[in-house]
Amino acid sequence: MFNNEFFEKNSIFLLIGTLIVISIGGIVEIAPLFFLESTIEKVEGMRPYTPLELVGRNIYIREGCYNCHSQMIRPLRDEVERYGHYSLAAESMYDHPFQWGSKRTGPDLARVGGKYSDEWHRDHMRDPRSVVPGSIMPAYPFLAQTEVEPTMIADHLRANRAVGVPYTDDMIQNAVADLMAQSNPDADTAGLLKRYPKAIVRDFDGNPKRITELDAVIAYMQMLGTLVDFSQYNAEEFQR
Repeated sequence: MFNNEFFEKNSIFLLIGTLIVISIGGIVEIAPLFFLESTIEKVEGMRPYTPLELVGRNIYIREGCYNCHSQMIRPLRDEVERYGHYSLAAESMYDHPFQWGSKRTGPDLARVGGKYSDEWHRDHMRDPRSVVPGSIMPAYPFLAQTEVEPTMIADHLRANRAVGVPYTDDMIQNAVADLMAQSNPDADTAGLLKRYPKAIVRDFDGNPKRITELDAVIAYMQMLGTLVDFSQYNAEEFQR
């Protein structure tokens, strides 16, 4: 039998033994993953972003909003009490890249959908201090002046489908029409709502005559955390 003294006096055998133990541990941890179809539990209600929401998300990333706002509520009591139900992996399954974040200069936004009115968001983007006096967030008044270019949205959907987001041919073919319809409450939205259940349809930026980047950003913000029915999950039980 080998004992500690043998390995301490024979560094080569100690190295070989270490490699064997690490290899066995690695195989035990990794091998089961090859037999799993997915490591993400499917959650009812999750769907790909609508074209308008996707444009808003792209703008959110472009402006670096993730540098100050996370989108991941951790399974800790103080987090759940402040922000709502802890984040589920499935909520980020269509995010490329995900927006979990590594710091919070501002609050977490994983459950911001429906928390504030569109008017509040418009004022917040135009002049953050007008609604949050102590805010250090920069103003984004140009979003209300910059119109969305819809012609490229179908390509955005195709790019996301290439990395696994289940956009169908029907969704891609109707991308422009769906983008235009979501910000127009008078439009025929039957097709949009069939393709994207729970899509919010209204004029987000307060200017029905055009679709602006502010429309897109608010549409994206207002859907965050609204797709999953969290009454099926007991956050307090999880914490215990």
